[in-house]
Amino acid sequence: MISYNKLMQLLKQRNISKTKLASDIDISSDTLAKLAKNQPISMEVLSRICLYLGVTPNEVIEIIEEYQVGPLLKQLLEEKSNAISGGIYHETQVIMTYNTNHIEGSKLTEEQTRYIFETATLLSDKNSGVLVDDVIETVNHFECIRYVLNHVFEPLSETLIKDLHRILKTGTKDASLSWFKVGDYKLRENVVGGLETAKPSEVQSRIQSLLGKYNTKRNKTFEDIVEFHYEFEIIHPFQDGNGRVGRLIAFKECLKYGHVPFIISEPIKVFYYRGLKEYSQHKGYLTETCLSGQDKYKKLMDMFSIGYEA
Repeated sequence: MISYNKLMQLLKQRNISKTKLASDIDISSDTLAKLAKNQPISMEVLSRICLYLGVTPNEVIEIIEEYQVGPLLKQLLEEKSNAISGGIYHETQVIMTYNTNHIEGSKLTEEQTRYIFETATLLSDKNSGVLVDDVIETVNHFECIRYVLNHVFEPLSETLIKDLHRILKTGTKDASLSWFKVGDYKLRENVVGGLETAKPSEVQSRIQSLLGKYNTKRNKTFEDIVEFHYEFEIIHPFQDGNGRVGRLIAFKECLKYGHVPFIISEPIKVFYYRGLKEYSQHKGYLTETCLSGQDKYKKLMDMFSIGYEA
């Protein structure tokens, strides 16, 4: 969709009425109506407007992507907004949070994760202790999913990515460390699966380059999202929490572009890490693993009779 909001704001800033604009550059009332309705105008008229205001086309017009809200996203948003329990939003919160934390080492069970979400209290096990950070990161991940749904149609940005990390790690033991930057890029070098990642001094430029390349693609395929996930993980921009933030980003983008989200559970964890490690030589390993992760989410959709494309 075309938007002339930038043009209208510019005219307001310069105290130029639409009538004066039309008179000064000789454009018709029909063209003014098109501007008001965000309808296409000719390149010749656009050039005249830009010349008159001394600006570039990007400063007066923008293309806004339109998205069809599929049945899955529609139901997730509706259930979240109305605090409906027992539906697919409820189950998504529990299953995604449990699995993404579990493969990162959380000792909480799925039953405990569910109990925290449903009652905001902890179901304890007399035979084992519970790490405080496991509980905090579970609660924080619930909030991350809410954040994703609230911002699902926004383009990926550094701000959005950093917000997810800030939400995930706030209140944890890591957050008390002076060198651990919650909601900001790492200060110390780290590795993932034995592979070297971006140096702290390289992170911002590499993330900006990755976002620039990704955001220029109009309709992202599932493969595009998997590739972004790999590139993000190999940069490893944060001191910790990269896997969970990366999978939250993938969840958001799958919903935005009409793809079934994927869940990486314990049985396919080894294949997931293998896929990340060998992606540059064999892209299919990671893609196939993520497709297997889709099957887990499809079973959830089936429970609630929500259709998906085969």
